[in-house]
Amino acid sequence: MTAPLSTRPKVVKSDAAWRAELTPEQYRITRQAGTERPGTGPYLKEDRPGTYVCVCCGEPLFRSEAKFDAHCGWPSFYAAGGAIDEIVDRSHGMVRTEIRCASCDAHLGHVFDDGPPPTGLRYCLNGNALKLVPDAQG
Repeated sequence: MTAPLSTRPKVVKSDAAWRAELTPEQYRITRQAGTERPGTGPYLKEDRPGTYVCVCCGEPLFRSEAKFDAHCGWPSFYAAGGAIDEIVDRSHGMVRTEIRCASCDAHLGHVFDDGPPPTGLRYCLNGNALKLVPDAQG
């Protein structure tokens, strides 16, 4: 179920560098495995075509074509379009599959097996962990 690993070199920065580059909310979510409150993050209602990249390092992660409204309060995708790593998360008294950017280890969200066809997966993302790079209009 793990997407292919990034071909980019691993991005490694000091805690101070991450804090200087990210907003406090982006830092809390991506570097401290936080979660934004449902319905509050960017991209929940976004429908422009493009690629969602990691806010920390710019690694391509998801394509807009795989985005769907899961009615869960976070942007959701049924397929990864880039390099993510999956990690068992036993926090908060439950077992879930955490997803992280394969390039910089940023916490992105979780993946669940209750998504739509064709994959049956729901990648539930923190909008503050993403940046949309819209497709060029031609």
